[in-house]
Amino acid sequence: MPIINTSQGVGGILNSFRGLVEDAKKITFVGTPGFCTPFAELLGFVVRNRELAFVSSENFEKARSIFMGHEGMQLGDITDKHADVVVLLGGLSMPKIGIGPEKAKEVASKILEGSENGKVIGVCFQSAFIQQKWDEIINFDYVINADLAVEVLQV
Repeated sequence: MPIINTSQGVGGILNSFRGLVEDAKKITFVGTPGFCTPFAELLGFVVRNRELAFVSSENFEKARSIFMGHEGMQLGDITDKHADVVVLLGGLSMPKIGIGPEKAKEVASKILEGSENGKVIGVCFQSAFIQQKWDEIINFDYVINADLAVEVLQV
């Protein structure tokens, strides 16, 4: 996979994502409950003027809307899962938490049904999709891969 852009920090992830979905009308995020939900809400913040949904790996048939509430981005009521962009979140590929790439590919296909130019975007940390070889099974249009550096300071 060729690198088309590099950036740093949370702002880099958000700006990169916004650029990839600028023509999207509806975006559906797919991830594990709890672990991926905040990332869908964070990414959703920069495209909050679009229709957004979250599909949990625990229940692929019930998508929930993502909306801007009083406390920021939040999950809302049941909504249609279909979209023109599906975002697979890296938690799906975690061996003890996630699902297999075949199932994720099937879910992405169902979400993109009826979309003429649907995109599949992966968002992960520490090359999770590549390490788990998801890129060999899923035809990602783009993968946003970020690394985290952590420092704990005693002051």
